[in-house]
Amino acid sequence: MLVEGTIVRAMSGFYDVRAGENLIRCRARGRFRKEGLTPLVGDRVRVETPSGSEGTVTEILPRKNAFARPAIANVDCLVMVLSAALPVTDPYLVDRITVRCEKNRCGAVLVVNKCDLDPAEELRRIYAATPYPVYPVSAVTGQGIPALRAALAGKICCFTGNSGVGKSSLLNALSPGLSIPTAQVSEKLGRGRHTTRHVELFDLGGDTFLADTPGFASFGDEGETPILPEELVGLFPEFGPFLGGCRFDDCTHRSEPDCAVRRAVEDWQIHPSRYGSYLRLYEEASRLNRWEIEDT
Repeated sequence: MLVEGTIVRAMSGFYDVRAGENLIRCRARGRFRKEGLTPLVGDRVRVETPSGSEGTVTEILPRKNAFARPAIANVDCLVMVLSAALPVTDPYLVDRITVRCEKNRCGAVLVVNKCDLDPAEELRRIYAATPYPVYPVSAVTGQGIPALRAALAGKICCFTGNSGVGKSSLLNALSPGLSIPTAQVSEKLGRGRHTTRHVELFDLGGDTFLADTPGFASFGDEGETPILPEELVGLFPEFGPFLGGCRFDDCTHRSEPDCAVRRAVEDWQIHPSRYGSYLRLYEEASRLNRWEIEDT
């Protein structure tokens, strides 16, 4: 019998597929290896389930997107958990990931956790001009949890953030039955220990799936399509209203005169922190060799 479901966990060559109320332990058909295709957590798949044995993943349905690190597919929104308390989130790390979300056509949601310790007003100001919704929450007091839960309903969401920022605690607050292990933040180092070792989708019901990941450090560019310098401006959506207003058609928005984007930064219509991330990412992208990009 063929059934359709979602891969919710992948470990040691086995795939757990959620198909309605059933959780089916599967292996993948051998031809995937020959085709260089690996099933990912989040994949919608067709599974053959012979009576009395484990299932076999026979088909991977078309993906809307996929990330290499962490290995997950069909993400509706990436939930970035930030904090102005211990540990303090560097906005540049967030901006690297919002750019990757834009590239992969994946929504982004910013969650400012630990608001009971610090309301993180500066972090919230940085992203006020962006289209990314910002939810101030506290996994300890429950502040903002119902609104966040409603915003994520019916979606496949992937959580990421600094280790120790409270991702696992937040998942437990959203669905107390999960009982995901948590760890304390080191006051000396200003960061926590990773408590998440693999990617797993937790089924909250109502077609809502939440994934915890090992943290910002795991959300890298390795295995992803490189981003060209000229692409970057289109991956900062708040720059959009000002494009086309520059003196030069080929303006890179870095040092050219009469640049509309730079004027918007001076007028605080674009936050200087976001613009600083753009300059930094542009410099990094400029160091890529074109032949390396063309071979990916």
